Amino acid sequence: MDMLSMAGTSQRDRHSMISRDTPFGVFLSIQTGVGFLGNCLLFTLYMYTFFTLPHKRKPADGILAHLTLANSLTVLFRGVPNIIRSFGMRPETSDTECKLVLYIQRVTRGISLCTTSLQSSFQAVTIAVSGCKWAWLKNNIFTLIQPSIFFCWIINMVMYSEVILNIVAIRNASDVTSWYYRPFCKLSMYNHQVSMVFLSSMIIQDSLFLFLMACSSIYMVTVLTKHHRTAQSIRSSARYSGSSPERKATQVILTLVCCFVFFYWTNSFLTAYTQFGNKLNWQLENINNFISSCYPTICPFILMINEKRISRVHFFNSRTRIFFH
Repeated sequence: MDMLSMAGTSQRDRHSMISRDTPFGVFLSIQTGVGFLGNCLLFTLYMYTFFTLPHKRKPADGILAHLTLANSLTVLFRGVPNIIRSFGMRPETSDTECKLVLYIQRVTRGISLCTTSLQSSFQAVTIAVSGCKWAWLKNNIFTLIQPSIFFCWIINMVMYSEVILNIVAIRNASDVTSWYYRPFCKLSMYNHQVSMVFLSSMIIQDSLFLFLMACSSIYMVTVLTKHHRTAQSIRSSARYSGSSPERKATQVILTLVCCFVFFYWTNSFLTAYTQFGNKLNWQLENINNFISSCYPTICPFILMINEKRISRVHFFNSRTRIFFH
């Protein structure tokens, strides 16, 4: 009798949790859809410009194309599993599906970090004062973009190969351990040495690129402050006091960096708290899932502020001519 009562209580708690998660599932569905469509729109623009409008191509398009691609995959592969869980569905998941989804999540997260850091560094070099000691880097920055992005992909794909080796699907819904990768996967076994090497490499990579972001941002703020003071001192030049394209681009990149750092540290804190807490907190887990997708969701819309090509009519007219010819 007691066992039946406990089973009934457990089932009621489960249904109660599902009903509480349903509104969050709707909200997360909207976030995932908006973020995925926004990133796909920008990625299509960059690819269209690259192949059909080379004269309108910008030096930073290569970096931003990789950033929007990584963000769209992050939003999709992180959002969909959490949406499924929020609506109380429990599909049969194979080990291969678990490995693939988590591997793409981790790699695209690393690519998002790398490309955001590269973009801030690129913009800092672009607005650097001519004749400074970094002039050689300013002259060769365009040739370093593609090798840097390629290196980012390689290092993240190799580093997160640990996911392919150790992640398996959860066979039993009650199988919740301290090394549990919610909502459908877990570690097959825990090896302290391997985990420490993996964690150390991830911390080193994140710290390096966050440091590059900080240095680039500080330098860009310094340059913008000097330009603003100069513009105020030259009152007779109305054109100079206006906002240049370089200044607008710099402000957009600074906004991206601030958003990334804020959501990165918030997500890291909540992840550590939920992993090392005494018990699972599903509400906190839901909040963390939402925050982890905030940056890749709002990133394309911040970039659109400085993207005039997306609002030009001839872009859509030329696409129409391609489809109907």
